[in-house]
Amino acid sequence: MSIIPSFIGNRGANVFDPFSLDIWDPFQDFPFSTPASSSALSMPRYELSGETSQLANTRIDWKETPESHIFRADLPGVNKEEVKVEVEEGRVLQISGERSRESKEKNDKWHRVERSSGKFMRRFRLPENAKLDEVSAVMENGVLTVTVPKVEEKKPEVKSIQISG
Repeated sequence: MSIIPSFIGNRGANVFDPFSLDIWDPFQDFPFSTPASSSALSMPRYELSGETSQLANTRIDWKETPESHIFRADLPGVNKEEVKVEVEEGRVLQISGERSRESKEKNDKWHRVERSSGKFMRRFRLPENAKLDEVSAVMENGVLTVTVPKVEEKKPEVKSIQISG
């Protein structure tokens, strides 16, 4: 495994997470008129930055135990109905969803808006030893826990040979 990031293909440039598929787009905030950005151009700048920071601020811990891979995501204020956990082709675990915006009344006077809203998504390439058909997810107290069991490793059978002579 190389510590030099790969900028070719679908692999992200995160040196610390070799399984990451997050793709950094250096031009995502530039006002180009492409079909993907046309809807973004009509949004106020503060709303764009909120959605971008929400995507970046979805923090997920990945722990490997002898039995499984465990992913934990802090998603305060998000209902389990607003979250999707999927395993895609190519052994990719995708956690996505949307935190709803609070309705804004005409007479409300906002002093500060720091809580982010909008869509979030994180993707992880699962290792070969993951049992993709036994993935489970639990949401409790704003923490999503996704458990991916591991295939049991077959220990090599050791046969003792008698030495003659």
